[in-house]
Amino acid sequence: MTLRFASIGSGSKGNCLVAEAGSTRVLLDCGLSPRETERRLARIGLAPSDISGILVTHEHEDHAGQAYPFAAQHRLPVWLTHGTQVAMAESGKVPGDVDTRTILGRDAFAIGDLEVRPYTVPHDAREPVQFVLSDGASRLGVLTDIGATTAHVEATLSGCDALVLECNHDVDMIWGGDYPKWLKERITGPFGHLSNLQAEQLLGALDRSRLKHVFAAHLSHQNNRPELAREALARAMGCAPDWIGLSTQEEGFAWRELR
Repeated sequence: MTLRFASIGSGSKGNCLVAEAGSTRVLLDCGLSPRETERRLARIGLAPSDISGILVTHEHEDHAGQAYPFAAQHRLPVWLTHGTQVAMAESGKVPGDVDTRTILGRDAFAIGDLEVRPYTVPHDAREPVQFVLSDGASRLGVLTDIGATTAHVEATLSGCDALVLECNHDVDMIWGGDYPKWLKERITGPFGHLSNLQAEQLLGALDRSRLKHVFAAHLSHQNNRPELAREALARAMGCAPDWIGLSTQEEGFAWRELR
């Protein structure tokens, strides 16, 4: 079996990653409008009818804002934690007749041919998780919203074959920029987002011996530059910066395969 994955968008305007094993394809987050999600899926050769369901990491708009509308339109199940469900309901996002399935932050489960392993992360959301996806042989680790690394995160992501890792901001750029102080403190705080340096340190702490693909993701448009994120992750990998992939807001990245 082959595990393959693609991003159709990564950033503060909407996040969505697609993973496939066998006949199973899931969306990891759905922060783009249903129409835009359909358009971008078509760009990688998929239709909504090809999708088996949606995994949601947390309730923030750029990750979960369109999960219920897209699921309702295409009759898809949605997997998310109880805390995320409650937070979405409190903000007026209700599932209606969507098949909503509650997950626990440390219990693996299967969706068809995919093994899904949620793991808990520090982020300013109600009960956030991130995911490792596997076809039984290869493992894709995704980490897009986290304020600081933990031993649990590092143990979970060690030994992955591919990694999509948040590189949200450059510290000098954000503190020298025009965001209000409270927002700078939120983003750079322990429940905010990873800087390039923090992402480099996290990657350096992992068992990287199996890594075939590493992507910098969730880059801030105002407070980062692609070359800075790539250089940071390349230092941890001991590779050239152009080996590091980018998951961009408009393009994401095309299919990659793990055999």
